[in-house]
Amino acid sequence: MKTHLPFLTAVALAVAAPSLFAADVTGKVTLKGTPPPEVTIQMDATCGKLHSAPVTTRHYVTAPDGGLANVLVYVKSGLSGKTFEPPKETPILDQLNCMYEPYVMGVMTNQKFKARNSDSFLHNVHPTPKVTGNAEKNAAQPVKGMETEFSFAKQEILLRIKCDVHPWMFTYVGVVDHPYFAVTGKDGTFKIPNLPPGKYMIEAYHLKTHGANPGVTQEITVDGDKKVDFTIEIKGQ
Repeated sequence: MKTHLPFLTAVALAVAAPSLFAADVTGKVTLKGTPPPEVTIQMDATCGKLHSAPVTTRHYVTAPDGGLANVLVYVKSGLSGKTFEPPKETPILDQLNCMYEPYVMGVMTNQKFKARNSDSFLHNVHPTPKVTGNAEKNAAQPVKGMETEFSFAKQEILLRIKCDVHPWMFTYVGVVDHPYFAVTGKDGTFKIPNLPPGKYMIEAYHLKTHGANPGVTQEITVDGDKKVDFTIEIKGQ
């Protein structure tokens, strides 16, 4: 029996095409301009004693070279008509030393994540969504180690979560209706893996800079691994 290797190879390549030709989009977000000084957080005595130095807000977390952390970078357009199953991974939003960690995170719509209390006293987790279809919920966590599960059905950039017990405690969740997003690290870098070939609009959104306005965008064509850098400028400078 004759085996048609070229045909079989072509079939195998066709089946594996999405993974073979998907690309990684990497880059860096840099802040242009001098950010205003961070504000010292006035903690209560219980929380204050957990820190050896004053704790400040995290509006602009920058590296020495200007790399900007806590920026949500995501595909804003180019995926129309496609649907995606939420991943099985369950990220953790921690409450540690009276601060939310991380300050900005990303999840997919309908992806479950858990908020954990790692402190030995009461916190509560209070999402305050603005998009219809994302439910507000207020979950008390009086015991260390408690976890509460959340998920949100609609895309929302960014959804605020607060602690009503400690009014300085905020975190922000980018809820995205596909898996192609990332949050920049302390050095401002990001990586969006496995983006299929195509033309896309990529947005870099920073809460303090952009607020109710859109972030900065770039149109890219993915036909292999792509590097995309963004500059976010502080207005008035």
